[in-house]
Amino acid sequence: MTGAQAMSELAQAGLAEATADESFDRFARLVRRQLGVSSALVTLVLDEEAVLPGAQGLPEPYQSERRTPLTHTFCQFVTSDARPLVVADARAEPHLASLRAVDDVGVVSYAGFPIFDPHGHAVGSLCAFDGEPRPWSDEDLATLADLAAACTSELRLRLARARARRMQRVALAANRRSRLLLELSESFAAATSVRDVAERLAAVGAVIGARYAGLATLDASGTRLEYTTLDHLEPGIPASFRRMRLDADRASAIAARTREPLFFRDHAQYAERLPDAAALIVNHEVQARSFLPVLAEDRLVGVVALAWDTAREFDEDAVKTETAIASYVAHALDRVRLLEERHRVAATLQAAMLTELPSVRTAELAATYASATRTDQVGGDWYDAVVLDDDACVLMIGDVTGHDMGAAAQMGQLRSMLRTFAWCQDEPPAVLLRLLDRANRGLALHSTATAVVVRLDRTPRGFDVTWSNAGHPSPLVLRADGTIDTLDAPPDLMLGVLPSTPRHDHRARLAHGDTLLLYTDGLVERRGSPYADRLAGLREALAELSSTATSALPDALVRRLVSGQRDDVAVLALRVRHTAPRPPGPGRPAVLARAVEHASTAIGPSRRWVDDLLESCDVAPAVRRIAMLLTSEVLTNAVQHGTAPVEVQVEVAHRLLRVGVRDGSTALPVLRSPRPHETGGRGVQFLERCAARWGVDLDADGEDPQGFRKTVWFELDLAD
Repeated sequence: MTGAQAMSELAQAGLAEATADESFDRFARLVRRQLGVSSALVTLVLDEEAVLPGAQGLPEPYQSERRTPLTHTFCQFVTSDARPLVVADARAEPHLASLRAVDDVGVVSYAGFPIFDPHGHAVGSLCAFDGEPRPWSDEDLATLADLAAACTSELRLRLARARARRMQRVALAANRRSRLLLELSESFAAATSVRDVAERLAAVGAVIGARYAGLATLDASGTRLEYTTLDHLEPGIPASFRRMRLDADRASAIAARTREPLFFRDHAQYAERLPDAAALIVNHEVQARSFLPVLAEDRLVGVVALAWDTAREFDEDAVKTETAIASYVAHALDRVRLLEERHRVAATLQAAMLTELPSVRTAELAATYASATRTDQVGGDWYDAVVLDDDACVLMIGDVTGHDMGAAAQMGQLRSMLRTFAWCQDEPPAVLLRLLDRANRGLALHSTATAVVVRLDRTPRGFDVTWSNAGHPSPLVLRADGTIDTLDAPPDLMLGVLPSTPRHDHRARLAHGDTLLLYTDGLVERRGSPYADRLAGLREALAELSSTATSALPDALVRRLVSGQRDDVAVLALRVRHTAPRPPGPGRPAVLARAVEHASTAIGPSRRWVDDLLESCDVAPAVRRIAMLLTSEVLTNAVQHGTAPVEVQVEVAHRLLRVGVRDGSTALPVLRSPRPHETGGRGVQFLERCAARWGVDLDADGEDPQGFRKTVWFELDLAD
């Protein structure tokens, strides 16, 4: 059954009562609708009974009373085992057939998945059941698992919110004890990070006359303390004081071990108690010191250190004031932890709504989502890609107005509808957006959002692009030659304002090597900076990252342009792969060559060109990985140690892959064993160990009959 602590937290959050809950009823409705079952429940298993905050399709009186004895529910087994229970016919299971749930409630076929609290304890289940035998499909179980995960997130958010409210009540009660402490507590209220708490502690220390104030926090292992910064600690202390073990002979460590405050009237008293530590301090201007353990509900989280320039007697009022400050720091740190936890939960839920990108033939897709760093904010940013067939796909990106769980929920609904329209309706992007806008109004979602929908149709030259823009930032195209185009046709009205507004399609082309970039406004959001300047900054960053691999491009742009973001960010990139003019066959190899600029920045694009050709020739991924390693080595050697001109050559035959890199130098590679500290000399070792065959050809330079240049090549065998 559910543990005592878990039941206590459920009760404090108001979830142990046998009452209907709108959110959990919604989960039950979703299960019933998606799986087509007669009944669905969200059950919380208590000590002697189960309560049903979410229920659809139960017989009376259980549907109204929202509680059942444990003899009437299979959910007790899901909770006790902390794993799913799936039964096609309970009457054929001896340990289930005898339960009154079969006869009284009509449970025959059953599928239930556990719901977990923040500590990882199973406290209930999300289940579906029917009165007839039913074989549960993999799709049924996957849907139920996803909804159970979302239900777990909702439960955890409820419990975290309830706990935050309890912590807030404790803090308010403590604030009433002193007007001074009230002012001090307000200085911690806005802290959203550990660094914020430390900065506010320094200001609070100044209010009570302390010259220096520092905060050390306990690490995850519970064995070390680390000061968040040395900026506010007394001068003259060595850097080694920043980190210490709990068993160290330091005042901070002693206060942490004993969980009792330490007070020193002056430096002489400090040196008498801790002579070794005092001997390491070169500046003796500091006199009085205090070290206070920071406890959150009897859990050690850190130590506060305060220091004064003069001697100080620590009377009862001083001790109470400083102890209260440590208490405020504890509350602030606990609140920061809760906010960070809520942020992680919310971000996890948001990310779970974003499905894995599909594979698009002759194209490479990559995306990233970064949530806002402030408290527990999430937003309505999303991206998606739907493959229609081998020659067409649809890309989507959007941003629902708002920065909370409501916006994330609306995002999920709009995204799902647009995804469905893209798959089911063979229509251009403008029509898809018009359908979405009508559904948004007709289903009473009343969401406002911006979005871009892009359809890509494959051609021998790359892709024909059709896009429509509903008030969203304009897509960018990084061309293969490094130039950048903006798909800046005038955007139409955003979604959710006027569903009947006209929407327009626009057209462009993507050639081999071009990269299409879709993004939300969080990527270019800067307070006090004109939008034109922000967009120019994005274009500049994209140009500088032109040699970056597509898989790393979205994250690289976020790192370059976003810091301390107040908005979430979604970025979606699609690069058109280079392709061989025709696939290889017996007696008909595919042979291609590419000139390589004699610069390190050309290595990445040339390497990707080789990988693109191998992918278009259906070379197995395992062989491509080895080929890419060896290609990188010979390209790097030619660029760094050879001379111009440089050319990479690829030949894919029926059973053989050959890659060669030609340069204007006659210096031959040498097989040697470099020392560990040497950064080079390993390329030839890779060729020797990984290639089926390799070698060096010297051939006459067509432009200079008296000169020679070399080709370093390797071969890999291809399976039939």
